[in-house]
Amino acid sequence: MNYEYKVVPAPKKGRPGKGIKGTEAKFANELMGLMNELGAEGWEYVRSDTLPCEERVGLTGKTMTYQNILVFRRPQADLARPAQPRHLPAQDAEILAIPAPSEQAGILGVLRARKLMRDDGTTTYSGVAAE
Repeated sequence: MNYEYKVVPAPKKGRPGKGIKGTEAKFANELMGLMNELGAEGWEYVRSDTLPCEERVGLTGKTMTYQNILVFRRPQADLARPAQPRHLPAQDAEILAIPAPSEQAGILGVLRARKLMRDDGTTTYSGVAAE
Protein backbone atom coordinates (compact mmCIF):
# COMPACT_ATOMS: atom_id res chain seq x y z
CA MET A 1 0.00 0.00 0.00
CA ASN A 2 1.28 3.48 -0.84
CA TYR A 3 1.01 6.31 1.67
CA GLU A 4 1.18 10.07 1.63
CA TYR A 5 2.92 11.70 4.58
CA LYS A 6 2.34 14.89 6.50
CA VAL A 7 5.02 16.41 8.72
CA VAL A 8 4.01 19.12 11.19
CA PRO A 9 6.01 20.98 13.82
CA ALA A 10 5.44 19.68 17.33
CA PRO A 11 3.69 22.14 19.64
CA LYS A 12 6.00 24.43 21.59
CA LYS A 13 3.53 25.45 24.27
CA GLY A 14 0.47 23.98 25.91
CA ARG A 15 -3.22 24.78 25.52
CA PRO A 16 -5.15 25.67 28.67
CA GLY A 17 -8.50 24.05 29.23
CA LYS A 18 -11.15 23.46 31.87
CA GLY A 19 -9.66 21.45 34.72
CA ILE A 20 -6.19 21.33 33.16
CA LYS A 21 -3.46 22.50 35.52
CA GLY A 22 0.29 22.54 35.09
CA THR A 23 2.63 22.80 32.15
CA GLU A 24 2.73 19.07 31.38
CA ALA A 25 -1.06 18.73 31.32
CA LYS A 26 -1.46 21.83 29.11
CA PHE A 27 1.17 20.53 26.71
CA ALA A 28 -0.51 17.10 26.58
CA ASN A 29 -3.86 18.83 25.91
CA GLU A 30 -2.37 20.75 22.95
CA LEU A 31 -0.75 17.60 21.54
CA MET A 32 -3.97 15.61 21.99
CA GLY A 33 -5.97 18.30 20.18
CA LEU A 34 -3.53 18.35 17.25
CA MET A 35 -3.49 14.55 16.95
CA ASN A 36 -7.29 14.27 17.16
CA GLU A 37 -7.71 16.98 14.52
CA LEU A 38 -5.39 15.22 12.07
CA GLY A 39 -6.86 11.82 12.96
CA ALA A 40 -10.33 13.10 12.02
CA GLU A 41 -8.90 13.97 8.57
CA GLY A 42 -7.68 10.38 8.14
CA TRP A 43 -4.04 10.90 9.18
CA GLU A 44 -2.43 8.13 11.28
CA TYR A 45 0.33 9.11 13.72
CA VAL A 46 3.65 7.45 12.82
CA ARG A 47 6.36 9.02 15.00
CA SER A 48 7.95 12.14 16.39
CA ASP A 49 11.51 13.15 15.70
CA THR A 50 14.07 15.86 16.35
CA LEU A 51 16.04 16.95 13.30
CA PRO A 52 18.87 19.47 12.82
CA CYS A 53 18.15 22.63 10.87
CA GLU A 54 20.77 25.15 9.75
CA GLU A 55 19.52 28.73 10.12
CA ARG A 56 20.97 32.04 9.07
CA VAL A 57 22.01 34.52 11.73
CA GLY A 58 22.58 38.06 10.52
CA LEU A 59 24.01 38.56 7.04
CA THR A 60 26.68 35.88 6.92
CA GLY A 61 26.38 33.81 10.07
CA LYS A 62 24.80 30.38 10.49
CA THR A 63 23.69 28.41 13.51
CA MET A 64 22.40 24.88 14.02
CA THR A 65 19.02 24.48 15.70
CA TYR A 66 16.88 21.40 16.27
CA GLN A 67 13.25 21.11 15.24
CA ASN A 68 10.73 18.73 16.79
CA ILE A 69 8.34 17.29 14.24
CA LEU A 70 5.38 14.90 14.17
CA VAL A 71 4.96 12.51 11.22
CA PHE A 72 1.53 11.30 10.06
CA ARG A 73 0.47 9.13 7.13
CA ARG A 74 -2.65 7.98 5.29
CA PRO A 75 -3.28 5.80 2.24
CA GLN A 76 -2.92 7.70 -1.01
CA ALA A 77 -6.34 8.81 -2.18
CA ASP A 78 -5.82 7.91 -5.84
CA LEU A 79 -4.76 4.34 -4.98
CA ALA A 80 -7.31 3.78 -2.23
CA ARG A 81 -10.24 3.50 -4.67
CA PRO A 82 -10.35 1.85 -8.08
CA ALA A 83 -9.93 4.14 -11.06
CA GLN A 84 -13.17 5.07 -12.81
CA PRO A 85 -13.30 5.04 -16.61
CA ARG A 86 -13.83 8.34 -18.38
CA HIS A 87 -15.54 8.48 -21.73
CA LEU A 88 -13.67 10.01 -24.61
CA PRO A 89 -15.48 12.67 -26.64
CA ALA A 90 -17.36 11.07 -29.55
CA GLN A 91 -15.02 12.49 -32.22
CA ASP A 92 -11.96 11.09 -30.36
CA ALA A 93 -13.45 7.71 -29.45
CA GLU A 94 -12.08 4.73 -31.27
CA ILE A 95 -14.79 2.29 -32.36
CA LEU A 96 -13.57 -1.27 -32.71
CA ALA A 97 -15.24 -3.99 -34.74
CA ILE A 98 -14.83 -7.32 -32.99
CA PRO A 99 -15.95 -10.40 -34.96
CA ALA A 100 -18.31 -12.58 -32.96
CA PRO A 101 -17.36 -16.22 -32.31
CA SER A 102 -18.25 -18.45 -35.26
CA GLU A 103 -21.09 -20.28 -33.47
CA GLN A 104 -22.81 -16.95 -32.77
CA ALA A 105 -21.93 -15.22 -36.03
CA GLY A 106 -25.34 -15.80 -37.54
CA ILE A 107 -27.13 -14.25 -34.53
CA LEU A 108 -24.86 -11.45 -33.35
CA GLY A 109 -22.90 -10.52 -36.43
CA VAL A 110 -20.17 -8.00 -35.50
CA LEU A 111 -19.80 -6.59 -32.00
CA ARG A 112 -18.86 -2.95 -31.51
CA ALA A 113 -17.18 -1.50 -28.40
CA ARG A 114 -16.27 2.01 -27.25
CA LYS A 115 -12.71 2.53 -26.01
CA LEU A 116 -12.50 4.02 -22.50
CA MET A 117 -9.42 5.56 -20.90
CA ARG A 118 -9.09 4.97 -17.15
CA ASP A 119 -7.56 7.54 -14.79
CA ASP A 120 -4.67 5.14 -14.10
CA GLY A 121 -3.75 5.11 -17.82
CA THR A 122 -5.19 1.69 -18.70
CA THR A 123 -7.71 1.14 -21.47
CA THR A 124 -10.99 -0.75 -21.28
CA TYR A 125 -13.87 -1.30 -23.69
CA SER A 126 -17.58 -0.95 -22.96
CA GLY A 127 -20.87 -0.39 -24.68
CA VAL A 128 -20.69 -3.66 -26.59
CA ALA A 129 -23.58 -3.90 -29.04
CA ALA A 130 -24.45 -6.23 -31.87
CA GLU A 131 -24.84 -4.91 -35.41
